[in-house]
Amino acid sequence: MQFIAKATRTVALVGAAALALSACSPSATPSSSPTAGGGESSTSAPAGKVSLSIMTNAISGGKNAAEADWIANFVIPEFTAAQKAKGVEVEVKYEPQGVDDEDYKTKIALDLSSGKGADILGIDGIWTGEFAQAGYIKPLNQVAKDADSWDGWDQMTEAVQQALSFEGERYGIPQGSDGRVIYYNKTLFQQAGLPTDWQPTSWDEILETARTLKKIDGVVPIQLNAGTAMGEATTMQGYLPMLMGTGQKLWADGKWYGDTQGMRDVLGLYKTIYIDEGLGDPILQQEASGRDTSFQEFAAGNIAILLEGDYFWRSVINPAEGVGTAPMADRDTIVGYAKIPAMKPGSGVNGQDFVSMSGGTGRVLNPNSANPDLAWELLAFMNSPEAFEARAAGTLSISPRQDVNDKLLASDKMLTFVNTEVLPITAYRPGLAEYPEVSAKLQQATLDVVSGSSVDDAVKAFADALPGIVGGEDKIAS
Repeated sequence: MQFIAKATRTVALVGAAALALSACSPSATPSSSPTAGGGESSTSAPAGKVSLSIMTNAISGGKNAAEADWIANFVIPEFTAAQKAKGVEVEVKYEPQGVDDEDYKTKIALDLSSGKGADILGIDGIWTGEFAQAGYIKPLNQVAKDADSWDGWDQMTEAVQQALSFEGERYGIPQGSDGRVIYYNKTLFQQAGLPTDWQPTSWDEILETARTLKKIDGVVPIQLNAGTAMGEATTMQGYLPMLMGTGQKLWADGKWYGDTQGMRDVLGLYKTIYIDEGLGDPILQQEASGRDTSFQEFAAGNIAILLEGDYFWRSVINPAEGVGTAPMADRDTIVGYAKIPAMKPGSGVNGQDFVSMSGGTGRVLNPNSANPDLAWELLAFMNSPEAFEARAAGTLSISPRQDVNDKLLASDKMLTFVNTEVLPITAYRPGLAEYPEVSAKLQQATLDVVSGSSVDDAVKAFADALPGIVGGEDKIAS
């Protein structure tokens, strides 16, 4: 298996982090974990009952409370009732967490590496490759015999399934998905004499539009996330969608890409926007609260174009009472949205005219489960239409299932747009252990450029650092 050294390093890292985890959260210590393969989880049930367990990073009244409540109030009672009707006595336990994502990741890795853990585990899709390479998780069809024949796969596009896939194998089922788009203010476009049904087909069209918008006093034409202060938002909302538009991938076929023409094109775009033509605000990219400020400025009509995920629509500028952090009462009439174009028509990955990036969470089966086939039935139930409909009550978002989306998203044109137009063309981050460090260096490269460094210097700094992150020059595509 590739990257054995990297997997070993992962075990060491999570072992060290567990010391802090056990000190801060009694409910998250390894000793409290049931043993899926014959320990506490499978022996504590009454005689004649089969015991299963679910663990996600959610807790009622705290982090991701809606998910925790859904599992406790819908999934468990409905599944146990359905099994009882079939003559199967099953007890499902929920192990809620509510900790920092890295602490949660540490706990899962410790449990899995020691043969323990819940039967079903919620994970971030970006962890899939790392856990697979470390041998912590296995393809679904190697854990449960009926995994490949599940009819739910027919309702999920290949692109969406990639969220929890690695090297062509499905390791879990996505819980949902999202997509990156271009948002724009129709009022400002109209004021500048621009069409309000805007759909750019190239970077040049975006820049030409931004130049026209620059004529409006007090308006920042475009916000393309940059810098280290915005963290992963810089990579996912800024750098990577643009890189996909050049046709260049960050990682492919076991190799990472450093100094490429695609990287130079993307950093050149940042330079044009923030340094050469003043189409964006470079100071905003360096502020600790820069991303939140950009949200507020867009909502106030001071930023005309902003690249973000559908999270921005349903959570940030959502006008529903108590939902949006920067609510726009007139969101549905003022805010437009468009697909992100490739650098030039046809120049995107896979020859695409338009591109996007997606993330998302999902759930995997513990390969140590004492009851893997019944655990699969529970996982499939959690991803059934009725389960997603129950989960969507009051929290409308894009599910991985087309049949559910067709039914539930009809009331929201923007989410329908993402589901039908964006997700089929989306891409995902490489789910590898070294990705977070690579991402941090990409963020630094964008910061260097928007701070005035040359593209050459920013590319060189990234390319020089890359071998030390990914395990040597032999991991870099030449």
